[in-house]
Amino acid sequence: MTGTPVLEVRDLQRHFPSASGTVKAVDGVSLTIGPGEVVGLVGESGSGKSTVGRCVVRLDTPTGGEVVIDGTDVTTLSPRAMRPLRKKVHLVFQDPSSSLNPRMTIRQIIAEPLRLHGLANRAEASARVDELLRQVGLRPELADRTPHQLSGGQRQRVSIARALSVEPALLIADEPTSALDVSVQASVLNLLADLQKERGFGCLFITHDLAAVEYLADRIAVMYLGRIVELAPAVELFADPKHPYTQALLSAAPVPDPQEQRERSRIVLGGDLPSPLDPPPGCHFNTRCPLATDRCRTESPALRTLPDGRQVSCHLVSEDGTAPNAKSA
Repeated sequence: MTGTPVLEVRDLQRHFPSASGTVKAVDGVSLTIGPGEVVGLVGESGSGKSTVGRCVVRLDTPTGGEVVIDGTDVTTLSPRAMRPLRKKVHLVFQDPSSSLNPRMTIRQIIAEPLRLHGLANRAEASARVDELLRQVGLRPELADRTPHQLSGGQRQRVSIARALSVEPALLIADEPTSALDVSVQASVLNLLADLQKERGFGCLFITHDLAAVEYLADRIAVMYLGRIVELAPAVELFADPKHPYTQALLSAAPVPDPQEQRERSRIVLGGDLPSPLDPPPGCHFNTRCPLATDRCRTESPALRTLPDGRQVSCHLVSEDGTAPNAKSA
């Protein structure tokens, strides 16, 4: 990463009180995104990755920690103070059917951020909408339709156009293809990749799709039960995962070559993801890890930096980066 980060997340926490105790959805997450960098955030459902994204854009209020955008910690800002920073960071939601106002036309939806931030008059906004529609691969004639008249893939392209209308420095893409048909997922991913390279915005790409994150991301952070357990360049993480949880995730990912798929050794994790209401003591992964030791069950591992620069939270990874192989357990 080079240049001043467009996003710095420092020890982010989001805890939800309940009648049975406190749910630690996010429990001490730290990461940075540089200008023009794509950082993938992956993990199982319930790992807390979407909550991180919502806290970054202040759709959710963090319990603790800092979220620094353009040099400003936004975690304690009032809605009025936050407003000037909102054009610097935008969110593409998982389901465009629920994130686009069904009563508005496509033109009104895309022009709304321009209007709210005072960036264009009516004529300028209309021309800008036509330009944005072309950039996301849609015909300008669609601008006068409403969301229900478009397909799922078209609606997600509208969401992307809306997010990019004010030229943000950071885009949060929260599972942007999971609600789409498989046949259109690749085209939306290609669109995101092309726009990111062309415009150079930073991106936090939240997903459970390992193939997508390998394609898009420069670095990947792996989350488990509210914490990051490994963070590394994408190429290095896929070539040599260190954490047993990362190894298990990658072993389950499908590959195009049937022969390679048959030859791969699958790591099957026992049990279910523990409840964030009552996480296990020590390493949160110890109840499912085939390599867990007594130390893992009592002492929580810190996220530490290895000599090659990657970060990992595992007692079993040595100081020089040598990691055990969960496949041999």
